[in-house]
Parts: sequence; C-alpha cells; structure tokens
Amino acid sequence: MPLPSPAVPRLPAALLTVAAAVVALLGAGLAHSAPAIAHDATSTAYVEVTGTGADVEATLDLEYDLLMKSAWLYAEAYEAKTRTDQLHQLKTNADAVTEYVTERFAVTYDDQPCAPRRVGDADVRPRGNRPFAVLTLAYDCPPAADGSHTISSTLFPDSETFVHSTETIVHYDIGGQRGSQVLTAAEPTLKTGAGHEPHQIREFFLLGTEHLLFGLDHLLFLLCLLIGARDLRDIVLTATAFTAAHSVTFLLAAMGVVSVPGSVVEPVIAASIAVMALAALVLRDQETSGRRRLAVVFLFGLVHGLGFAGALGIEDSWSWELLLSLLSFNVGIEAVQLGIIAVVFPLLLLLRRTPTHRWVLPALTAPIVIVSLYWFWDRVTVAA
Repeated sequence: MPLPSPAVPRLPAALLTVAAAVVALLGAGLAHSAPAIAHDATSTAYVEVTGTGADVEATLDLEYDLLMKSAWLYAEAYEAKTRTDQLHQLKTNADAVTEYVTERFAVTYDDQPCAPRRVGDADVRPRGNRPFAVLTLAYDCPPAADGSHTISSTLFPDSETFVHSTETIVHYDIGGQRGSQVLTAAEPTLKTGAGHEPHQIREFFLLGTEHLLFGLDHLLFLLCLLIGARDLRDIVLTATAFTAAHSVTFLLAAMGVVSVPGSVVEPVIAASIAVMALAALVLRDQETSGRRRLAVVFLFGLVHGLGFAGALGIEDSWSWELLLSLLSFNVGIEAVQLGIIAVVFPLLLLLRRTPTHRWVLPALTAPIVIVSLYWFWDRVTVAA
C-alpha cells in the first residue's frame, strides 16, 4: 500500500495578494521611470515667496516639459533634452510661458490683486531625474495700512489632462511672517500670518505619506529590507537603522546644511535597491553579520534621506516654521513605513515556514533587481 504524500501547506491568499501587489508596483515603476513625456502621474510645483512690504517676489520651480506642454507650445519646445536647448526654448517662448504661469499663480494684498511681471530670464535645474524651469515673478501690490497677502495656485490642473492631483508647495517669508503650506485643487489658497499651523502639520504629514506610498524606489527598498529580515528583532533593528539614517540627512539637506545633486542621489538610490535585493536573494540561507547588514542599511538610509529632502524642494533658512514642516513630513513617512512593516512582515514570516518560500521569495526579488538596475541606467543616462 503506497504511503500517502506529505501534506504541503497551501500558500495563503494574503501572500498571493502581496505577490500581485509587488508585480503591480514593478510594472508601475517601469512606467514611472520613463522620461516625463506622457504624464500619467502627479507633479509638484515649488514656490518661494519673499518680501518686506506690500510688494513681493516669487520664484517658481516647474517641471520643464510639463510647463511647455501646458503653455501649448510645439514639440520642439517640450522635447528639448539638453539644458542649452531648454534655456533657448524658454527664452524664445518667454511670453507664452509667462502668460500661462501668471494666469494660474496669483498674489493679492488686502484682497486687491497684485500685478505680476517677469524678472530676468528663466533658468533650468534638475530635481531628481527631471529638469525644472525656474521663473522669477515680481508682484507689485497696492499699498494698504496693515494688509496681508494671499497666495493661490491652480498650476497644471486635472483639466489639462497632462497630469493629475498637482500639488504646489509654497514657502513664504514676507515682512517677518514665515510659513509653509501645500496648495491643492481642493485648497488652492493660503493667507499669510493666518495661524495655519494645524493645517500645515496635516498637509505636510499627508505629503510625507504620499511620498513613501507613491515613491516606488523607497517602497521597493523597504520591501527588500523586509524580505532580507529573518525575525522580529532583525526587522526592528533594520527599520530603526534606516529611519535614523534617512531622518538625519533629510533634516540636514532640507535645512541646507548638506547639499548633494539629485543627479548623484537618484542613481545611488536605484543602486541601493539592487544591492539589498541581491543580498536578500543570494544570502537568504546564509548566516551573515548582523552588524555588517545594519551598517549597509544605515549607509543607504543616508542616501534615501537626501531623496526625501529633494521632494520638498525647500531652500529656506532655519526657522521653527520650517522645522514644523520637516518633522510633519518625516512623521508621515514613518507612519506609512510602520504600517507596511506591520502588514507585510508577518506575512513574510508565515511564508518562510512553508516549502514554497524557496521559490516565492526569489520570484519576488529577482524582478526588483531588474527594475532597480533599469532605474539606475535610466537615471545615469538622464544625468549625463
């Protein structure tokens, strides 16, 4: 009489869900890493507003090709690749670009509109792996006794169909009043000196959560850490090392103490994903030095912190308002990170107890290596 075959534990449906989510992330990552020609994601505009009286000056950083498309310019303008060509196109199309921006970014003083005018020529600088046009506008405002400024933005609305859910991060320092706020389609306006700290905390907390949730490179790095961890103590130490490292460089970079070009940071972030994924794939059955792994995680965490700082685009000097924005943003990142760990890590521990882990974990990890190496190549060629 033949012996019955040993029962093989079935893979829980939740684990299959995790695997499907990883596959979806990888597919989105390939699309996300492509040049910003067909925008099917979001965009962020960065604005610094300064002044000592009624009149103010605003410096806007706007994604170059998106700006040229939204101004309804020809492909020759928005497909320009080199900085020299982009500067030439911005100068040639200065009137159209200025008209588009001034119709959608406005400043009022004591509820009276301020008249905008261009200051100098536009510049171009990289943010992450994309070029941003830098425009400076001066706003001549009517005099008032004790008026306050209102800043509003409807840049790159959903109706243009090039992107969706655009956010405008505004930092202002006007007449001793300083603050930061995220403007959205639902809340496109801020009033200076209005005591909006609770709103500021909420908006930058949500911005931090969105950046980790939709920042696929950071998300895949965290997934590699989870796959490589063996037990609860291991993941606690690993997550703590990553959090401590990226928090330090995030704060230092955002406050201007440390400055590393995005053309360096972004390829290194992609390379860090490949390294951690390979480590999780190749060393999964070996006893490796815990201290060595923590040191590597901490080192890469420092680099990821620079990437987080780049998402805020802050170029302001030290202030309590700035610190409030930074801490709220960082807490949002940590909240999502802890939530992912709490959901995914128990499932991975359960998976390790089944025979299927010998093929499921490599099946999850190998595509991450491929995508991260593609990101690395793509970001290096863009920066070159």
